[in-house]
Amino acid sequence: MTGARGRRVARAGALLVVLPLALGACSGDDEEDGSVFSIKPGQCFLAPSEVEAQISDLERVDCRKEHDHEAYAVVPYRAPGEEADVDGSGEFPGDEALTKFADGACAEEFGGYVGVDYLDSSLFYTYLTPSPRSWQEDDRSVICLVTSAGTKLTGSVKGTKQ
Repeated sequence: MTGARGRRVARAGALLVVLPLALGACSGDDEEDGSVFSIKPGQCFLAPSEVEAQISDLERVDCRKEHDHEAYAVVPYRAPGEEADVDGSGEFPGDEALTKFADGACAEEFGGYVGVDYLDSSLFYTYLTPSPRSWQEDDRSVICLVTSAGTKLTGSVKGTKQ
């Protein structure tokens, strides 16, 4: 979708073999498609049927149903040594800087949501980062998603210590 908000770029997290996209915690809500600009921790999603470099929507599902991804954190981008750029004043930092930030931020947030450190978990993470186009529309956050390798998730992973 090419809306005014642009698109987000899906990136694979540390130690994650190409898994298409996002996860969301068990929300109990009805199924619905969801804009990546409104994802919140605790929402679950199906992976896109086709691998895309940029996405703008994910198919949201009730976390009690089989799903591929669960959102566990939305982290505003911060350049090293700086405050989060939430007012839209900063320039696009580039894919390399966003990837480095997302790797660190998502690994850091993982344990607080799942209940076990990422390195001790049987689960993986991936993330969505802003694209240059969405950055121009004040998109400054990384969305962290938990997933598993080769199997679907059923139920929220929040606090499961998996």
